[in-house]
Amino acid sequence: MDTPVLLAIAAGGIGLLLLLIIRFKIQPFVALLVTSIVVGLAAGIPLNTIPATEDAPERLGIVPAMIAGMGGTLGSVAILVALGAMLGRMIEISGGAASLAGRFTGWLGPKRVSAALTGAALVLAIPVFFDVGFIILVPIIYGFAKAAGVEPVKFGLPMAGIMLAVHVAVPPHPGIVGGAALVGADIGWITIIGLAVSIPLGVLAHFVAKWMNRRDYTMIRATAEQFAAFGSTNERGEAGAAGGTTGGGGATDGSGASRTRTATRTATEAPPSVWTVLTLILVPLLLIMSGTVAATVLPAGDPLRDLFAFIGAPAFALLVALALAFYLLAIRRGWSLAHTGEVMEAALPPVAIVILVTGAGGVFARILTESGVGTALAETLAATGLPVLVLAFVLSLVLRASQGSATVAILTTSGLLATTVIDGDYGTIQVALIALAIAFGALGLSHVNDSGFWVVTRYLGLSVSDGLRTWTVLTTILGVVGFLLVSLLWLLVGSA
Repeated sequence: MDTPVLLAIAAGGIGLLLLLIIRFKIQPFVALLVTSIVVGLAAGIPLNTIPATEDAPERLGIVPAMIAGMGGTLGSVAILVALGAMLGRMIEISGGAASLAGRFTGWLGPKRVSAALTGAALVLAIPVFFDVGFIILVPIIYGFAKAAGVEPVKFGLPMAGIMLAVHVAVPPHPGIVGGAALVGADIGWITIIGLAVSIPLGVLAHFVAKWMNRRDYTMIRATAEQFAAFGSTNERGEAGAAGGTTGGGGATDGSGASRTRTATRTATEAPPSVWTVLTLILVPLLLIMSGTVAATVLPAGDPLRDLFAFIGAPAFALLVALALAFYLLAIRRGWSLAHTGEVMEAALPPVAIVILVTGAGGVFARILTESGVGTALAETLAATGLPVLVLAFVLSLVLRASQGSATVAILTTSGLLATTVIDGDYGTIQVALIALAIAFGALGLSHVNDSGFWVVTRYLGLSVSDGLRTWTVLTTILGVVGFLLVSLLWLLVGSA
């Protein structure tokens, strides 16, 4: 087909995807599959696979292409997301969040409570999904706010902002891991650069939120009552139960009873030390980084490089962290094997839908590739001269604002640009920067079609209008600045 026709089909496919999700409230997993089939039919992909001949390569049929897209994406994503969820779950249930918040506050002093809590939120966000992580921190936000005599939004707004930034930009979160798989980006470099950019964004979140909090916001009635009653009941147990209603990306896991039992089981235990929690978070990061650095500085074929490549593989690094958590958080603290198994198993249902949506994003990307849309888009971009980094950010930002899900925005944008990136003459670090530009595009413009918007505004007591002028503006500022930092790194890499 001609390039204009293929691009029109791609645009129509995105429009259909948005219509199904926004207007008809179709679950994104199903919407992505339906859109993939429609785009495949419109682009002339055969119904059945056509074997290769002397004159033409094999052409996959629509369903075989969908299966290949699902398998190719989940092969690198499912393991990381599942292991990361179990690690985060064990830290959550053991009380690790309270340890982090308390120690960070002790380090920075009582006058810097907001900065300390924001720093703790940045660290906790690495292994824990955004929605779940924020709900875990709600009792801590309320407790510090009551002690300081301020509203929860004073502490909670910057914490939520940096947690979402880490969620979109740092593995093992599903959006960036799935996007990296589609464009062929190195997870190690994404981890290094994503963390490096997230640290100044944490500082920015603190000061932007502090500026926004110069004015007082009237708390909605339900939250005001909840905040006023805080401390009169076993808040930790209730928070554990509440956490069961929302999984990463807004998925419902239906395990509220299990979470209540688990929270009750651990409520009387002393939480792990901050050093234990930091060890569990930093060990996999250091292992992944060691593999990336070794691949950069050691020659190919060096046995030491091969060793570091093995121990620095993200799946192995997270498995090591989970084994450490099994010992440090469970065995050493007296958890039974049955209880430990229950905690780890409870982490999987909430992420099942996230994994499936990520795989469906891979399906859509594969259909775009088989249809020739990716090649057509690459040729069009080359003709316009529009920088791929800018296009990556803008496309992701538009998709994020349109349908609400950061994960879907990252996966869809990565699928559209996969051919452009893979066939382009880009270095390893440049490809990682393109993936991060997509991620920071998905950070901005969180508003009423985003489940995270309602989680943050509900627990902080913000009305819809106040949420739009605070949370939506904060996420957009963080997304734009994150992209600008990535662009600066792009210029430095290009000039090196």
